[in-house]
Amino acid sequence: MMKIVCFETASWEQRYLAKALKPLGLTVKFVAGPLTQAAVPTARGAAILSVFIYSHLTRELLRRLRGVRFIATRSTGFDHIDLKACRAQKIIVANVPAYGENTVAEHTFALILALSRNLHKAYVRTVKGDFSLSGLQGFDLKGKTIGVVGAGRIGLHVVKMAKGFGMEALAYDTHKNPFLSEVLDFRYVALPELLRQADIVTLHLPYSASTHHLMDRERFRLMKKGALLINTARGSLVDTNALVRALDEGIVGGAGLDVLEGEELVKEERQLLEQDFPKERLVTALKNHILLHRENVVITPHIAFDSREALQRILDTTVANIAGFLNGTPTNLVY
Repeated sequence: MMKIVCFETASWEQRYLAKALKPLGLTVKFVAGPLTQAAVPTARGAAILSVFIYSHLTRELLRRLRGVRFIATRSTGFDHIDLKACRAQKIIVANVPAYGENTVAEHTFALILALSRNLHKAYVRTVKGDFSLSGLQGFDLKGKTIGVVGAGRIGLHVVKMAKGFGMEALAYDTHKNPFLSEVLDFRYVALPELLRQADIVTLHLPYSASTHHLMDRERFRLMKKGALLINTARGSLVDTNALVRALDEGIVGGAGLDVLEGEELVKEERQLLEQDFPKERLVTALKNHILLHRENVVITPHIAFDSREALQRILDTTVANIAGFLNGTPTNLVY
């Protein structure tokens, strides 16, 4: 009987997957934590692995996973998996290309509204018994321009929601769809033009070598003074040091961040003491802590995808991907 090991699974996910995978005739094992070098023994004998984004499947780790033929990541992004190494070992990789377009778009606007109406500052103040209005004046979204960097499924949902607020919408994407542009009433523009015109810049791009630090010092300098930056995509799209400087200089009026560059170091601070990290990663971790204590920055712990409905769609698609592999008709392959 073929064995599958599912990493990074909460108890409810384990119950759901155990029931859904039972008809496939697999031996199923669940692990609460990510697949790391230390956790490799728990994956031995498995032909199928299911992971989430905190399992970093490097070339070195994959070399130790003898017998693995299929990896089903329960995410849209797959930058946590070394695809080149997978090809070399003839491991097929599938993802979940669509599960939460509206979910992430809704969280994007939650961050926008938290900043535009100073909700976080107001909450912190009122729980302390301070009901003064000083410094809490917000601004209307109606009539403002939103710049959507990455007009894929999520980005287009953001455009639709923005139109509901009466906003103008600009989009930057390497793949343009003139029909949707006309139907949804937005304009495709070059990235520099978007940054110069947008009152709110929101990122919805996948992470790759070409998008690493897309928002760097030079691009921040192009932004309209006082504009907001929203990132619900990947932390490494933004140069953290450049963002801190742009906030200090008033170029960026506020930032809503569901993802942080090197966020795993913020979540697991003990790693900073127990492991040796390059200086630049330690500097990034320090800058993240600076961002955490700024009044004009709202940070959420990578939960834009995390709704009940979206998570169930992730699991359903993952089960379908596994079933397709077993039937010889794999779907949602990433290469």
